[in-house]
Order: sequence, then structure tokens, then C-alpha cells
Amino acid sequence: MTEGLPHPLGATWDGLGVNFALFSAHATKVELCLFDPSGGTELDRIELPEYTDEVWHGYLPDARPGTVYGYRVHGPYAPDAGHRFNPNKLLLDPYARAHVGQVRHAPQIFSYTIGHPDADLSFDTRDSAACMPKCRVIDPAFTWGRDQRPRIPWDRTIFYETHVRGYTIRHPSLPFGLGGTFAGLAADEIVAHIKTLGVTSVELLPIHYFADEDHLIKHDLTNYWGYNTVGFFAPDQRYATGNSSVVAEFKTMVARLHDAGIEVILDVVYNHTAEGNELGSTLSFKGIDNASYYRLIPGQERYYINDTGTGNTLNLSHPRVLQMVTDSLRYWVTEMHVDGFRFDLATILGRESYGFDEGGGFLDSCRQDPVLSDVKLIAEPWDCGPGGYQVGGFPPGWAEWNDRYRDTVRAFWKGDSSGAELAQRLCASADKFNRRGRRTWSSVNFVTAHDGFTLHDIVSYNDKHNEANGEGNRDGTDNNGSWNCGAEGETEDSTVIALRERQMRNMMATLLMSQGTPMILAGDEFARTQNGNNNAYCQDNEISWVDWSRLDDHQAMFQFTRRLIQLRNEYPILRRQRFMTGDWDEDLQVRDVTWVKATGCEMRQSDWQSGPLHCLGMLMDGRAKVSGIRRPGTDATLLMILNAYHDMLEFVMPPCAGGVQWQLLLDTNRPTMLSGRSYAIGSACAVTGRSLMLFRLTA
Repeated sequence: MTEGLPHPLGATWDGLGVNFALFSAHATKVELCLFDPSGGTELDRIELPEYTDEVWHGYLPDARPGTVYGYRVHGPYAPDAGHRFNPNKLLLDPYARAHVGQVRHAPQIFSYTIGHPDADLSFDTRDSAACMPKCRVIDPAFTWGRDQRPRIPWDRTIFYETHVRGYTIRHPSLPFGLGGTFAGLAADEIVAHIKTLGVTSVELLPIHYFADEDHLIKHDLTNYWGYNTVGFFAPDQRYATGNSSVVAEFKTMVARLHDAGIEVILDVVYNHTAEGNELGSTLSFKGIDNASYYRLIPGQERYYINDTGTGNTLNLSHPRVLQMVTDSLRYWVTEMHVDGFRFDLATILGRESYGFDEGGGFLDSCRQDPVLSDVKLIAEPWDCGPGGYQVGGFPPGWAEWNDRYRDTVRAFWKGDSSGAELAQRLCASADKFNRRGRRTWSSVNFVTAHDGFTLHDIVSYNDKHNEANGEGNRDGTDNNGSWNCGAEGETEDSTVIALRERQMRNMMATLLMSQGTPMILAGDEFARTQNGNNNAYCQDNEISWVDWSRLDDHQAMFQFTRRLIQLRNEYPILRRQRFMTGDWDEDLQVRDVTWVKATGCEMRQSDWQSGPLHCLGMLMDGRAKVSGIRRPGTDATLLMILNAYHDMLEFVMPPCAGGVQWQLLLDTNRPTMLSGRSYAIGSACAVTGRSLMLFRLTA
């Protein structure tokens, strides 16, 4: 081994050999451990010879792609001071591009002796290598051909959240071994379904290399969702067929989705790691430099700040940790060609020692970075720490998951919420996001997501049914905003079934007709169910897997969802980038949005406050200006009527300049209707109880 270079971090093949570089500010020595190709036998240990700017490094001239390795890091074992070095524990390279094997949960992977009276203050001398995965050097070469990012404009973006394994493993057309993999997601049958539906951007639950928690293993469960990362640069090999490298399979998947015009968004977990709290395992960061990588309680450095609720919190205030995260993100964009990221518990990423700061180091670094500022960045804007709920609090350039939208839409169609709250959500939650020049797309609207009920289950269950999780049905939220329409779970009652189907259409229509960026949970377009489980994070089985047989049984719902997406694309006024405020434009003599009550009259302030409002109309005037330039818009004028009342209501069609009648475009009570009758201004339209209608103003 020669001296090598302190950069780039990780194991980098240059065609002649491999440079190894590992950051550790507090280590006293670092050993590179080389293994046979299976990772089962340690062949050699070589001390990294140089230490530059807190980076240990060396160059191995004869190393090649496929080299399997890990590290042993020496230093003080002083948990009270925040240090947990133990060279008996094999450690994963934080910058590893690929891995061999999985973590085997055993006492050896802990730096302390399990059961010792001193707990984590004790020191375990057993070698953990046999229980640990290993890192593998890769050849990054890949023939991308003419691959180009689709660059879907924000106003046309529709996210489609799914899981690589769960989405494909039960697909009947995929050959054995292809389901559940990146190659399966790239299969023609899968891509064709996504393309036919009309969504633009597939958002994948975490695919970074992750570990299962010990308590799940003991109950024969797994971390199915994957929110337990331990390798931020490596796709998890569990999603590979094994016919080629996992990196090549991932790249092929991206290339095929791009060829179909579909973006790839990754759900990423940079807020914590799989190592847990002071009683957790030692897999990588904890043994490399615990005091640098994690936020520790000041004055009690033995313990971890737990703003994530998972035991530890990554310390993005440290420049090297911040570098690791941004290096990882740039790698996935430049080398793996992904189109954006959804950040789990993103408030953590904006936290400094004093709390959340929208001008924090990580958020600022993304905003100025020429690579990261050019892709889609979506925050889950909350965590478990003080002041952790930050919906609307992120800086310009970011979109945010809007759970206020989810809760309001569910409550409105259940009959628990007034239209006054709904009006804000239909307008991209301007009360939260209309600041600092942010656009309507900043609000990522969703009714369902991986965490919670599916759309079918919202209308089929009053209560969660998480017994399979092994926690006595105590896990998962009790606040679901759901209503079973008269029967808990599956039923043969045709009246209940009809109401459930209409309620699903109501919520899907509301989602796709709202201003902002919609996100659909995969399978909702054909009534996917988890049998009432609203926290299926540990269910790698039929509870979570998409049942494609339901596509035939619920073909009407699929076609209705397609129709909604087509309408959204056809009428730009449904996806404007400027917030609709309802303010009167004196120059153009027009109001961008007018709220109408069933009498056909404009809503007054007293109407909003007079009591529950279960039926309202939203008139979106296409003459309102589209940009800051003072000229009339040329979009169609649309009227959406939402009736959450249980019975039919007469709605008087409101007046609007530029037309004399309203043509019916959509009715959730008649889902197969492509075009309906026209209603003269001032005439009454019968609106079915619990239904949504969309009209276009015509001459």
C-alpha cells in the first residue's frame, strides 16, 4: 500500500488500483480488512498509512472492482465522552457503493457485552466480522446511451409513491425471479401500467442499503419499508435479481423509466442510521467516529439526541457529515441519474444545535449546489423534536408533504369538517406556502401514503387492524379520519360497496383537481387494500404487496383515475403556479377564484362562519392573469361542486362573464360519463349526496 489521497472519500478505482479514504477525527489508527469474494474469510489487514485533514487514506495498486473490504478503527472506548471505538468490530465504509451479505443479528455486533451490569460502558472483545456484511469496490462504468432526465415541469408533475418489492412481486406477467426487483420495476408490463395511468414521477420508498431491527427479527418480521439506512451510496442488493451487479440493475431501471418519460424520485433517510441508541449495534458510524456523526446530549455524551424517534440523530452540523450527505445526493443524481429526492423527517436536516432553521447549513447547501438545486427536493416537514412540525416552513426551492391537506380532505368527505378549511387546501394551502415567492407546487397534496390507510381502507375501516405487527394493535395512529360507510371491512352489501366506491372517487377527484402537486399511493387506482393495517412497515408479505388481480375487479376505478389525470393535463387552470387568492383584480375586472354557495351566490364572510358547510362551489376563472404580466388569461373557466352532505342538493349554476352555460365534464356519481348535459346560468343542478362535479363555462 502507498500513501494515496485523502479524496475522494470511499473506495475509488482509477483503472490501476483503488484509493481508500475514511474520515475519522478521533481515531488513532485505521485498518483496512480485505476479504474473499463471498465476504466469509478475512484475507489481510493493512493499516492505512496516512492521515490528512482528519482523513485516513492509502492506495492499493493491485486492487480491482470486486474487492471486498471493511474497516477496523482504533481509538478510545469512552462512552461518557462520546467515543465508542472498538477494533474488534468490523465496520462498513459510509461511502461504500455496494455490499456483500446482510447483518446477522448476534451479540458480536455490539461494542459492549450484552447483559453486562455496566451495559454499554462495558467492552466486548469478540470479532463481529462473521456477522457483518462487507463492502465491495465497484466499476462505475455503464452505457447510458441517450438517457436524459425527463425534466417534468412542476405544474405537470404527479407523484406515484410505491415500493420496489411490494409493487412488482405479485405481478402475474413477470417471470419468476424478476418480481420484487429493480429489473421487475423496469419490465415492460410495469412501465406500461404507470405510463397508461398518466402519472409522471415514480417515488420509491428507501432503496439505500438498510438493516433490520433486532426486535423485528425476533418476531420473524422485517423492516419492509427500509427506513433504517446504513449505506447512503449503495442500492440494497435485496432488490437485485443477482444476474448482474445491483448498481447496473438500478441504472437500467432508471434508463427504462426515463425512456418512457417517467422520473425516478428516491425517498431518502439522512436523519438517522440503523445503529440505534447507546444500546444499539455498531455497524459503521458509531465505531468510526461516534462523536462526529451523531448529535449527543451536551454534558451527557453517552446518550443520543433522539429527535427522530429511532434512537439517534445524524449530526448535519458537522462539516464532514454534511459533506457525506451532499456527496451522496450528488452521486445519485450524477452517477445514478435520479431526478429528485423525498427527505424523510426533513426537519432534522434543517436543525442546528439551537433548533430548526430554514437557513440551516444543509438547506443552504442544497439551494446553492448546482447539481442539487436542479432536481426535485421534497421535504417531509416534521420530526419528533421540539418545534418539529414545520409544514410551510422550508425555504424557496423546496416542495413539502402537506398532511394538513390529507387530514382536511378525509374529514370533509367523512362529514367531520367544514368547507372553510377545505377551501384553503384546494388552493395549494396558500396560508402555509404563499410566501417568499414560493409556487403552488410547493404543496405536495396527498390523501394516502405508505404510512397509513390505503384509499380503499379509508372508506372500509373505522379502526386500524394492526394485529399482525405483534404489538397488540397499539402501533399506528388512531387518528385516521376514516369511515367504513356502514360495515367494518369487507362486505357484500351492495349499498355499502357503492358508497365506498363513490367516496374513493370523491377523494381521488379532489386530489387531482386541487392546486398544488398531487401524489397518488400506488394501487389506490384499483382499490388496493392492506386489510385495515395502517402501519405495515414490517409486513413483507401479502398485507403490503400490491395484489394485481384487483386491477380487473376495479377496472372502473382505474379508468376513472386515468380520466382525472387527463382532465388535469387538459385544463391548465387546475395546475396554475400562482396561488389563487380570491382577490379582485381591478385592472382585469376578474377574481381568480370565487367561492359559491348552493344558491348560486358568492360566499360572504358570514357564510363561512355560520356553521358546518358541507357543500360549496369553487369557480376558477380562466381570465385571471397567469403570471405577473397584467394581461388576461386564456384558460377555460371551470366550476367544481363538492357535496359532502348525505343527501342530494339543488345547486344553482352561478353567473360568470364569458359564457352562458355550464357543461358537465365529470360526476363522481356517474364515473363512466365522458361528457354530460349543459346547464344554463341560473338553472338548478341536482348534486347527488356525497359527490363531486366539474363543469366548464361555454358560450
